[in-house]
Amino acid sequence: MTKLYADAGTTWTKILEIYEEEKDIQKSSLLQINNLNNYFVPENGNKYYSREEKLFTGRTFIMPTKIFSFADIKLDGATGHMTGQKLKPEGIYQNEVVSLAYGAQKRVKNLENSTIIDIGSRDVKWVKFENNQYKDLDWNGSCGSATGATIEMLCGFYGVNPENLAPEREKIPVTCGVFAMEKIMDNIASGIPPEIAVARYIHGIAYNAWIFSKKPEKVYLSGGLCRNKCFIESLKLYCEAIPLGRFMLIEGLY
Repeated sequence: MTKLYADAGTTWTKILEIYEEEKDIQKSSLLQINNLNNYFVPENGNKYYSREEKLFTGRTFIMPTKIFSFADIKLDGATGHMTGQKLKPEGIYQNEVVSLAYGAQKRVKNLENSTIIDIGSRDVKWVKFENNQYKDLDWNGSCGSATGATIEMLCGFYGVNPENLAPEREKIPVTCGVFAMEKIMDNIASGIPPEIAVARYIHGIAYNAWIFSKKPEKVYLSGGLCRNKCFIESLKLYCEAIPLGRFMLIEGLY
């Protein structure tokens, strides 16, 4: 028997499947998804600890939310915008910021004077700890709108590989991805290469995330931008930045 936990965002869904024996996954409801192995992402080996320090064996997946949404999958625990009717009757839904805080406490043993920032496809949220205790939080769904999704769309449209983007000292100072599109296109229309315009936008996201989270000296990062070197290096212009990966919210579920 397996248990399924999911962080279902607007664009991408992260899934953790926990099982007791290898034979259990032969009956997994995930097997109905075509080309499932394409979405398998090894994370932490295959060992996972609950908040009570109980050890589990599991595997993780990242897939487009549109694929997750149409699959007949029932969840034991969930967070995120797009879980819908996916919970089992006894399943538990948990607020995303709560999941972020619990996940950070599991991953980082000493959270003294630290802030954890999660940037998704359409919002920015953060939690602050002092002396390993919760201190403050905020969640920006409007001015943080479509930040991650805009990067994906721009890179796809202009044929830019985000892994090859170098950080730019100049930034596009717009928090919302929707409104930033105009300034990005103005940059490109004036002869600035798309790679530089997009990098300036990413710097703007990093700066605004730092300002929004009240200018922390040390930040732990959660979400898809953990894989974006340009974002991380841009954020490091303002504070110490340590990426924790895309599964932080799931780690706070179990």
